[in-house]
Amino acid sequence: MFLDKLANVTVVILDVDGVLTDGSVLVTEEGEQLRTMNIKDGYALQWAIKQGLKICIISGGRSAGVVKRLNGLGIVDVFIGISDKLTCLKDYLSKNEIDANSALYMGDDIPDIPVLLHCGLKTCPEDASIDVKAVVDYISPIPGGKGCVRDVIEKILRAKGLWHHADGHFW
Repeated sequence: MFLDKLANVTVVILDVDGVLTDGSVLVTEEGEQLRTMNIKDGYALQWAIKQGLKICIISGGRSAGVVKRLNGLGIVDVFIGISDKLTCLKDYLSKNEIDANSALYMGDDIPDIPVLLHCGLKTCPEDASIDVKAVVDYISPIPGGKGCVRDVIEKILRAKGLWHHADGHFW
């Protein structure tokens, strides 16, 4: 059922910490909080945008470095410091005239559940909280920050015939 719906996805909405990152935060002596992101997720995100898939980020975090990284990948719809993710999602979908049924969300923890429940397709990384795993359609076999976003985006683009072979040809 999940795989059958992927071709209809028009927008991928992602949390950051625990999805695009592994959830770890390295705190420097100066108090700066550093995160790591997976380059394979980055490739899939920029390729998806080039293929016409909308990407939206909704995060409770406030990292300017994360915003810079995501903007560098071509993601313009980046909402950070969001305490009410569901309202942000509804506003985004409404302003962009996107049906929630064509939206795929990937989240990993309790604040993501209301957003997951509002979207047509619900996904999470392998290491998401048990509560999130209980409400999703698909659990990536890959942990957050280790390529789970690539896993889902690749499946969407393959379903749409927009992924490619190593030689550059499409499937």
